[in-house]
Amino acid sequence: MNKVYASADEAVADIPDNITLMSGGFGLCGNPENLITALHKKNVKGLTIISNNCGTTELGLGILLQNKQVKKMVASYVGENKEFERQFLSGELEVELNPQGTLAERIRAGGCGIGGFFTPTGAGTQVAEGKESRMIDGRLHVLETPLKADFAIVHAWKADTWGNLVFHKTARNFTPMMCMAAKVTIVEAEHIVQPGELDPDMVHIPSIFVHRIVQAQNLQKWIERRTVRKKAS
Repeated sequence: MNKVYASADEAVADIPDNITLMSGGFGLCGNPENLITALHKKNVKGLTIISNNCGTTELGLGILLQNKQVKKMVASYVGENKEFERQFLSGELEVELNPQGTLAERIRAGGCGIGGFFTPTGAGTQVAEGKESRMIDGRLHVLETPLKADFAIVHAWKADTWGNLVFHKTARNFTPMMCMAAKVTIVEAEHIVQPGELDPDMVHIPSIFVHRIVQAQNLQKWIERRTVRKKAS
């Protein structure tokens, strides 16, 4: 039951080329920094990455993008990454954009075994091209299919050695659904404790969805944009 690995490098050692990878994070908040670095060092190629965004030009998942490790990006927001823009416009990168709520629900559907769902978001637009549509309660809806992954890399605030996880505020973001939707979930945790030390009522993801845990080290906790205006008193 002890799922703790010695290092991030060891935890990603068997990840091959050309797999689908989910990566937690909202912007740069809650990024699995150690695991991204380990994948960069391993130089795994042909990745299809499912994440809210692709980091910035030089941080987060942008590290993998710059190193030409990403084949396709499934995301909802890409505005802070100039390299993403360059690769997309040059045809080097395949991109599938999703409305943010739709992305979250597609990942949740993948983890819950739901075959698809109808949503009015994107109906009648380019988002709906090639997808089934139908009228529901007098409003046009589009069918969205679930998202699943071979591996998920995520960041947690606390984990016990069995894999029960607690996230911290915004860093929780898409991560719980990704843990459920991946065949193998790899977690880097700021604090690793023994079973029984976590309040059961505070556990966000139970251990059944977690396969590997590493101790997070030397976290930078990147910030996309710093406030330059003084807060009102």
